[in-house]
Amino acid sequence: MGRAVFTGRVTFGDLTIPKVDPLMLTQARTSIALVVLAPILLLKNRAVLRFQPEHLIQFVLLGIGGFAASNYFYYLAIERSSVATAIVLQYVAPVWVLLYMLATRRQRPTLSRILGVFLAVVGCAFAVGMLTAHGAFPFVRLTGARFSTIGVIAAELAAISFAFYNVYGQHLLQSYHRWTVLFYALCGAAAFWIVVNPPWKIAAHHYTAGQWVFMAIFSMTSMLVPFSFYFAGLQYLDPTRAIVAGCLEPVFAILLTALLLGELVSPAQVLGMVVVLCAALLVQRPDRTHDEPGIVVQPIE
Repeated sequence: MGRAVFTGRVTFGDLTIPKVDPLMLTQARTSIALVVLAPILLLKNRAVLRFQPEHLIQFVLLGIGGFAASNYFYYLAIERSSVATAIVLQYVAPVWVLLYMLATRRQRPTLSRILGVFLAVVGCAFAVGMLTAHGAFPFVRLTGARFSTIGVIAAELAAISFAFYNVYGQHLLQSYHRWTVLFYALCGAAAFWIVVNPPWKIAAHHYTAGQWVFMAIFSMTSMLVPFSFYFAGLQYLDPTRAIVAGCLEPVFAILLTALLLGELVSPAQVLGMVVVLCAALLVQRPDRTHDEPGIVVQPIE
């Protein structure tokens, strides 16, 4: 949907939604989510809004370096290259997470973890059609990729930001409830975007009612709901397991496209789905031979 709105191809009957640039879509995604979440927490669970003042900078850092950066660079990569290129390069993020966890000695370089991360990246490449099986050595080939220098750099920056909010978000979740972390991270991201793109600049674009409705729906379905679930998962999983499980995103995208739009799924895409599922299962396997020396994840309710 993001790719469609960047190119002005979102239609509802006779109504066509004009283009919305990546910056505005990213800003609306976090800001509208915050506007919806704030009154819910104030009315239903005000206790989760309490935090230690010295941790404010950590929430802001998560919002800017995690939410704002990953969203913007991802959509910029989609706009400048292709959805397939952006997805595959962003889902190199499990590699960055694993490298960080190994470098800081929070996890050991077990075969199942390394193989799981590798399979997750390769599976995503098959699932989105960037890799296909080939009869001759090396038995796979690159297809359908549109390489743009800005697009590739943006996608890798999105991957690093994605990895960052997995690791740093999980760190904060050991001290705070998931709603606390999500709310203040959204506050940090929204405040950052107001500085970068203040209200008077937004007003100058004269966005239509259709564009605002699209951005509101997009904010709920791509930000508030999925991030709420994702942060709930981070309370129970370490960052490597969580981010590899997140690699199921393109798998579900393909399945939904097939079910809702009737698009055919190629054998290579089915192979990619199976590989990603295997990776998600493999990386979840407990280490049976040693005690885990790293972080201890306790759900906070």
